[in-house]
Amino acid sequence: MLNLVFMGTPDFAVPVLESLAGAHRVSLVVTQPDKPKGRGQHLAAPPVKQKALELDIPVAQPASLKTPEFHDLIAAQKADLLVVVAFRILPATLFPLARLGAVNIHGSLLPRYRGAAPIQWAVARGDAETGVTIFQLDAEVDHGMILAQAKTPIGPDETSEALFARLSAMGRDLLLKTLEDLEAGRTVPRAQDHAQASPAPKLRKEDGAIDWNLPAAAIHNRVRAFNPYPACYATEMLPSGPGRVLRVHRSRPAPAHGGAPGELRAGGGEPFVGTGDGALQLLEVQWEGKPRISGRDLVNGLRGAPLRFLTEGAA
Repeated sequence: MLNLVFMGTPDFAVPVLESLAGAHRVSLVVTQPDKPKGRGQHLAAPPVKQKALELDIPVAQPASLKTPEFHDLIAAQKADLLVVVAFRILPATLFPLARLGAVNIHGSLLPRYRGAAPIQWAVARGDAETGVTIFQLDAEVDHGMILAQAKTPIGPDETSEALFARLSAMGRDLLLKTLEDLEAGRTVPRAQDHAQASPAPKLRKEDGAIDWNLPAAAIHNRVRAFNPYPACYATEMLPSGPGRVLRVHRSRPAPAHGGAPGELRAGGGEPFVGTGDGALQLLEVQWEGKPRISGRDLVNGLRGAPLRFLTEGAA
């Protein structure tokens, strides 16, 4: 049984913490500070903190990871390993404070998609396959030696949200097996091919803006990739300028419908928007400030009025 310090924050990390606590000793959980949430802006604990308290594991929520006090706290745990899942970038000065250093679960097949949003960018770029990587942390981001990998196909209509859930379970299982191998001395670390590295930068709201000049398949990939955040959106084009914003939650590529990019035409009571190649059927949408509706309800609400969107999605 290993003595671990676990570092993580979001839902993605919760099943990993729960499984580790059942198989090893987790002496400390490190997570982000509580943050204001909701209309009342009351402080809310991160998901990992909530689970740690349920498991009766001590929790630290440092504002900075670089202070002498935090280094002393980690050193005092006399940990065999630091396990990092969906957390901040660690200063390299922390790694020697655990006997075996630090390992991370990453939601891609490194060196592909280094960065903050590997799952979303794999979906957005239409990859047919992705996976999880267990690797040793070093001084550079997502750069260290690979300990283990597992692959999985990406479904043609699978959203990032659904893929997150699957990869979280895969990462948990792969990590448990990797820790067994580490404890038994069976791991054979291998270097990444750094020439094959590709970036997966943090998502911005503007990444959701739909460019209707792209092929329908490419737009569909972005719709499912940026679900639930930042969500793809289109801006209505009016004679006076930009109008309402429509979020697109679910879509489907379809053959061309004869309309120009950004032009909505109804077919069989369903909405189809022209693109640079083919059309995009809108299955579930949401006018800003309104509830979600089906594509058919969108058409019914238009009552035959024309609807066109800014082709590059920018207001």
